[in-house]
Amino acid sequence: MSTPRSSSALALVVDAVLIVVFAAIGRATHDGDVLGPAGAGLVTTAWPFLVALLLGWAVARGWRRPLAPVRTGLPVWAVTLVAGMLLRALSGQGVQVAFVIVAGLTLLLFLVGWRAIAALVARARVSRSA
Repeated sequence: MSTPRSSSALALVVDAVLIVVFAAIGRATHDGDVLGPAGAGLVTTAWPFLVALLLGWAVARGWRRPLAPVRTGLPVWAVTLVAGMLLRALSGQGVQVAFVIVAGLTLLLFLVGWRAIAALVARARVSRSA
């Protein structure tokens, strides 16, 4: 059985991995080269969203209910999207409207979607054991 601390750590790792997947998909789609020169391309694309993710976790207090789609997932998504775009803009990376829309939808699916699936699975387990 997992402890609350390990659940929080695992949820944060899942979020971070999904952000790296998001960045890799974007790089592969637009550049055809996921890693870029010396592997720095993926890091350049992902870092604003990874930093924003940590801010989102702090704002949402994600460690309290790491698997909650609404209470944790939605604020983590919103902060990750907005702060990630601000960090991209400040670092000279593009923030075109189309990218913001696609990033918003993809990050919503990734950061809230897996939590919604986990909640459904947990409910199904409780129903079966009752």
